[in-house]
Amino acid sequence: MRDILRHFDKKSWLFVLLNALVILVQVFLELKMPDYMAEITTLTQTQGSAMSDILIAGSKMLLCALFAVALSIVIHIISAKVAADYSFSVRSKLYSKVESFSLEQINKFSCASLITRSTNDITQVQNVIVFGMMALIKAPVMSVWAVTKISGKHYQWTLTTVISVAVVCIVLLICYFFALPKFKKIQTLTDNINRIMRENLTGLRVIRAYNAENYQKNKFAHANDEITSNNLSAHRVMAIMGPTMMIVMNGMSLVIYFLGAFIINQTALMGRVEVFSEMIVFSQYAIHVIMSFMVLNMIFIMAPRAVVAAKRINEVIDTPPTIFDGELSGENTLVKGEVEFKNVSFKYPDAKDFVLKNISFKARKGETVAIIGSTGSGKSTLVNLIPRFYDATQGEVLVDGINVKEYKLESLHNKLGFVPQKALLFSGTVNSNIAFGSNGRSDYRESDVKRAVKIAQATDFVEKMPFSYDSDITQGGTNVSGGQRQRLCIARAVCRNPEILIFDDSFSALDYKTDRTLRKTLKEETSGTTNIIVAQRIGTIKDADLIIVLNDGEIAGMGKHEELLKTCEVYKEIALSQLSEEELSK
Repeated sequence: MRDILRHFDKKSWLFVLLNALVILVQVFLELKMPDYMAEITTLTQTQGSAMSDILIAGSKMLLCALFAVALSIVIHIISAKVAADYSFSVRSKLYSKVESFSLEQINKFSCASLITRSTNDITQVQNVIVFGMMALIKAPVMSVWAVTKISGKHYQWTLTTVISVAVVCIVLLICYFFALPKFKKIQTLTDNINRIMRENLTGLRVIRAYNAENYQKNKFAHANDEITSNNLSAHRVMAIMGPTMMIVMNGMSLVIYFLGAFIINQTALMGRVEVFSEMIVFSQYAIHVIMSFMVLNMIFIMAPRAVVAAKRINEVIDTPPTIFDGELSGENTLVKGEVEFKNVSFKYPDAKDFVLKNISFKARKGETVAIIGSTGSGKSTLVNLIPRFYDATQGEVLVDGINVKEYKLESLHNKLGFVPQKALLFSGTVNSNIAFGSNGRSDYRESDVKRAVKIAQATDFVEKMPFSYDSDITQGGTNVSGGQRQRLCIARAVCRNPEILIFDDSFSALDYKTDRTLRKTLKEETSGTTNIIVAQRIGTIKDADLIIVLNDGEIAGMGKHEELLKTCEVYKEIALSQLSEEELSK
């Protein structure tokens, strides 16, 4: 429970205290009713009792019941308020923490698991808080208060109640011990089934193209069977609790009345009415004690899964960041739009080999620097070091002469316009995607969107859409083609008016004509902007001011197109695989 309670703030604790006070009053009223029942029982068996006395006692009992119901509603409202506030707070913490994660940390947890933790796991904890605030306060208070009411009565009844409570406690502990590992596994299996569902939805076209529906169906069926069987196994263990409680409660009442018959039989005639009334009151109080444990039974069913869920939530929240924010804003730097790599080497965490080795180059303001190499040579990894998606293992990455680690992340990202390898659009409109979050600027204008769209060669298709710039874009941009998606992503980066534009293989879905026109317009309209382009096509980069050729994470050559054709075999080999010697010489 400590994993859950640690996220309660002062306001929540005040509500918990208020709830406890209301519960105390409710328990007092509920435990007062057996006293009125005993009074009514005595009056009905006493000759000469007035009906008005019986009605008065009954009215008091009815008022206690009505007030107890009213207080129960208040308790539910307070509990729901605390649980909702808790969920809001934890969900916000979880979201903020995930937002601060590096790509390495996101891959460590997996997207499916992070989604489960921020939805299903929080819901599990919220449900326990709603019922737990009532049960965990009311049950102990009710049982202790009821025991004090019946203490000192006939030892046979007291012993019966003690044995009943002991049996209930043993059953609860056994169930909790066997159910906890199973509920822990359920949360992991939920991650797995969410992952498969996510794969099916995002990869639907590939699945259909390869007629792999049955393969995916079997994969899902296996995961579904596994989580179902584990659920059944866990709930079979917990299922014995309810019947056990009912057997104990009814058995206890039966034993109390059975023993009461002997006690009454051995009591003098004048005292039998008093003993009978005591037996009625005792049985009611004893049932309250067992009922308290029955309420706890519900919590014990929910608690194991909630405890596991809370630990999984805290595992994310307690994960320390690997990318730390710097202190500099970089607004008054002497140089603008300059990127420099100084002896940079990088390897992924827990990996033995370096992906990048001793990389050094400088991209000056307004220059176009291209990076080319075979698949797996480290091109995308290299540009991912500039916005600090990862940090360099060795060496320095400088932007405007300052190490990127010294920048505030917000300030660093405001200097950059980044177009990822996988063109990603968000649900919304064309406008909202291109002016994404106002692009970190306070002086954003709608004309900036149209300018960016024009530079990205997207005006034609955007203005032909049903509502032009206000047309809907689905999640992931699935309602536009790959080339259109890529151009909108380029427009989003251009709209920022950044010092540095980074294109991570962002022209691959464009035809040669659009590619050439886009780059020409880009150079004319953003002449003061530094462009760093990762590309596979020689035609895309041949006019760059500097071309860096990567091979196995090392620089195999660096220079202009004509120079590299003469001095770098790797570059020449890539070039000849795409263009003829005649085309290369143009």
